Amino acid sequence: MFMPEPGKNETGIANTAGLLYDGTMNILLIAINAKYIHSNPAVRSLRRYALSAAASALPAPADPAGGSAPDIRIAEYTINQPADRILRDIYARRPDMACFSCYIWNIQYVRTLARELGKVLPRTAIWLGGPEVSYDAAEVLRELPEVSGVMKGEGEETFAELVKAGISLRQHAAAPGISPAGACAASDASALRGRLLAAIPGITWRASGRIIENPWRPAMDMDLLPFVYDDTEDLSNRIIYYESSRGCPFSCSYCLSSVDKQLRFRDMELVKRELLFFLDRRVPQVKFVDRTFNCDRRRAMEIWQFLTDNDNGVTNFHFEIAADLLTPEEIALIGSMRPGLIQLEIGVQSTNPDTIREIRRSMDLTRLYANVRAVAAAGNIHQHLDLIAGLPCENLESFRRSFDDVYALRPQQLQLGFLKVLKGSYMDERREAYGLVCGSEPPYEVLATRWLSFDDVILLKGVEEMVEMYYNSGQFSHTIAKLEREFTSAFGMYQALAEYYQRHVPAGLSQARAARYELLLGFIKEIFSAGRARSIGQADNIPSNERANVFRELLTYDYYLRENAKSRPAFAGGQLPDKETVRLFYENEAARHHFLPGYAGYDKNQLRRMTHLETFPHLGRTVLFDYERRDPLTGDAATCAVEI
Repeated sequence: MFMPEPGKNETGIANTAGLLYDGTMNILLIAINAKYIHSNPAVRSLRRYALSAAASALPAPADPAGGSAPDIRIAEYTINQPADRILRDIYARRPDMACFSCYIWNIQYVRTLARELGKVLPRTAIWLGGPEVSYDAAEVLRELPEVSGVMKGEGEETFAELVKAGISLRQHAAAPGISPAGACAASDASALRGRLLAAIPGITWRASGRIIENPWRPAMDMDLLPFVYDDTEDLSNRIIYYESSRGCPFSCSYCLSSVDKQLRFRDMELVKRELLFFLDRRVPQVKFVDRTFNCDRRRAMEIWQFLTDNDNGVTNFHFEIAADLLTPEEIALIGSMRPGLIQLEIGVQSTNPDTIREIRRSMDLTRLYANVRAVAAAGNIHQHLDLIAGLPCENLESFRRSFDDVYALRPQQLQLGFLKVLKGSYMDERREAYGLVCGSEPPYEVLATRWLSFDDVILLKGVEEMVEMYYNSGQFSHTIAKLEREFTSAFGMYQALAEYYQRHVPAGLSQARAARYELLLGFIKEIFSAGRARSIGQADNIPSNERANVFRELLTYDYYLRENAKSRPAFAGGQLPDKETVRLFYENEAARHHFLPGYAGYDKNQLRRMTHLETFPHLGRTVLFDYERRDPLTGDAATCAVEI
């Protein structure tokens, strides 16, 4: 196979004999994902492209010096698996070449595995690729002497040429007159290796104790990329990633996509055939990895119309878009879709004009607000809006305004992320100018800037945790909506809630779902006490001594919207209506089906198991929760008011 440089016996990296192999090349493409449900499209694309290219490069079978098609396999793991178990599995496969796909979430694992793999499989060539190693490849090789080389940028053509080079080395080793031992044979093979590597754009590699940087490879034609999924793979429990374009038209300073200015699209007919593959197999979710999907309006409209026309009623498609680019025609089409057919991720990042300019972002905020509201008005689309803390020109007060601006749009999810200073980005070049202090290890997250102290970052971390727990979970929607009215700003509410958690929950201790309701109720009681009322506005005419009871009922309502619980949570208090009233209600329903007309043929016990009846005295109603009919976006039970 394609070996590390010779002459490194003292490090255990490679030896002379390691240059000369016979038999089939065993290549392992290794993906270490963040979660099991994720799939790695990069290793799949490399495998498909290389197999096709290698097949065309093989000599005729009659050629006595001929090689055989490489055995390229994929091994997927997660960062939640122990590194030693991953190492044992890779070792059991005995690859001639092990290639790791490197990102900020897995690079620590890759470093560990590369070091250990070099010890236990010294004849294995270790190659790295991906965004986390592309922009400082020489430094990576200096840090990891076990690694043979780095594939930089787009890897399909580069990896295919590495495989072809491996085939050439095997042909050389198998040729008549070549001995598998001896200094001359090793020197000859080493020289061939050097010539082959020198001719491959897009790699950084070792030779005779030196690190050599080959030129970057030009961007490839998207239509040459293979479709990476096939009929044999089980896609039912995985999030599928799909790309119909590469590159980005924008130049946001924190993003590596801005480095690639060559925006390229895959042929539309190819895209449609591949989307039908997912639709025919009723894949649960497909995430487009296109950086700004709707930068080409005509193309976005055509794909969305195609998905609408071929909707299978199951598959969800995720798109990252620029909301200010949406046209009225696109919004109308989106509004006509099945709830759950698509979801939209929208990176706002900041609403501070100075920050937007400084990060070289192009965005019309007024139009963005209007379009997000217009999409939300149809009630059928999950919208996920992003903010980034730690951007230049944004202090804590500015970020508070950005948060309140975006929160007011009522997205289904609001992600409060923190700036990650990525290698190769323009933001990385501006560290000194911005006073950027970030973590030394991945994910290189911001610790402080000229505008934001580490104390501020800690405060924002607390707010982020509360937003994830109480807003993004969707489990407290009615309670939180009313609680917001008691504060002058949404940010202030989450800040106060984070401070309450710090006082009452030991650091690092995760809370069960029921405990989160108890803690929120405790927080609500505290803010209605005299000592905490100074920052609270009187939002309605409910007497202060009754407000906590109203919120208790709202919490109970939220709880039963999601949970068909037959064991009553402690915070909810005593059961209403009483057991006898509940029994009579279900007897009547089984006979008449007045409130559950679609359940003819079900008896009272079956109806009771599928639903829940609850009376809310302070809210002034009795509600029937139907768990067989749930909102496709939120998962909430269907409800109807009941008179008893």
